[in-house]
Amino acid sequence: MESEIEEQLVVELQTRGARLDVPLDSIGRRGGAGPTDDKAFLIGSQALMVPTMAPSVATSPYSVVESSAGYVISRDGMPVAPVAFPRRPRFHDFSTSDGVPYSHLAVLHGTDVLATTVVQTCIRWSSESDRCRFCGIGISLQNGATIPVKTPAQLAEVAEAAVRLDGVKHFVMTMGTINETDKGARYMAKCVRAVKAAVDIPVEVQFEPPDHLEVLAEVRDAGADSIGIHLEAFDQAVRERIIPGKARISVDYYFTTLRRAVELFGVGQVSSYIIVGLGESPQSIIAGCQRLVDIGVFPFVVPLRPILGTGMQDATPPSTEIMTLIYRAVAGMLELRGMSHADSKAGCARCGACSGLPTFTHRPLNDRGSRQRQVLE
Repeated sequence: MESEIEEQLVVELQTRGARLDVPLDSIGRRGGAGPTDDKAFLIGSQALMVPTMAPSVATSPYSVVESSAGYVISRDGMPVAPVAFPRRPRFHDFSTSDGVPYSHLAVLHGTDVLATTVVQTCIRWSSESDRCRFCGIGISLQNGATIPVKTPAQLAEVAEAAVRLDGVKHFVMTMGTINETDKGARYMAKCVRAVKAAVDIPVEVQFEPPDHLEVLAEVRDAGADSIGIHLEAFDQAVRERIIPGKARISVDYYFTTLRRAVELFGVGQVSSYIIVGLGESPQSIIAGCQRLVDIGVFPFVVPLRPILGTGMQDATPPSTEIMTLIYRAVAGMLELRGMSHADSKAGCARCGACSGLPTFTHRPLNDRGSRQRQVLE
């Protein structure tokens, strides 16, 4: 029963969000290329990215309040669980030699992962008809919270500082799509090479499928440890409505790219964001995730997080029931395949803070087979 309560709390916090009824130094990151408009919550030993700014949060039954022992998550005024928040990273106190604040180059996600959007512009964003409806990549740039392009030298400098000052364990590097050929992967490779020369830290890269698959080997040879190639949705009608620019790349080509990535990076070192709440049925999502797991790709399943200023800012996140159904199905697939987020060397799957999957994959062992027991032990 206790594990079921924990699962429900995690899912509801990530889908319904929580109001911050306490003064905090930083309420979180607004705008950006990935899940944003949220704040890192520390519940026990687990880091969880919880929406705190979306309009839907105003009706959430959850809030953070103060108690004699510290901060507490409450539901309808009743305390549910103690909560803490990561301190402001030390590296944010510094700037590059040319005056760019480190906080404009990379941020801390969860507790130990450094994250950056290498290129904060996107050919999809610049065209209203091509723009991903949920994406806020241009918002943080408009707000002056970042710079358009981070150089390899700047990323190497901030990565070294984050490891030295804050004990960061891995680095995730995403980017807006900058062209219709390599999608920016070759520039990403230059950045990875520079970071690896400066500091020994595992790196995940994220970009759209390049037009020639040999580019993936170039990125691996530059030193990337893991890679994210994000489908977001499997249903083509949903893709054309929600991610029209990306939808011109077929799902079949995504799978071709993902298979090659697994050959190069290994089983479990390739992931793909899958967003629940875009209009795709749970059955379609579960079937698509099974296809990913079958080829050794980790389906990084997350609920839709409406971002202020985007075309989906007023969208309703998926229900607790739907997320629980999908999480349990995907967790079962991963266990039977012998895959775990904990085996990922770097990036979103290893961090896990934006998804409820880590909670569901840590459930008590059942009798589904000796291979599953061996993996979890």
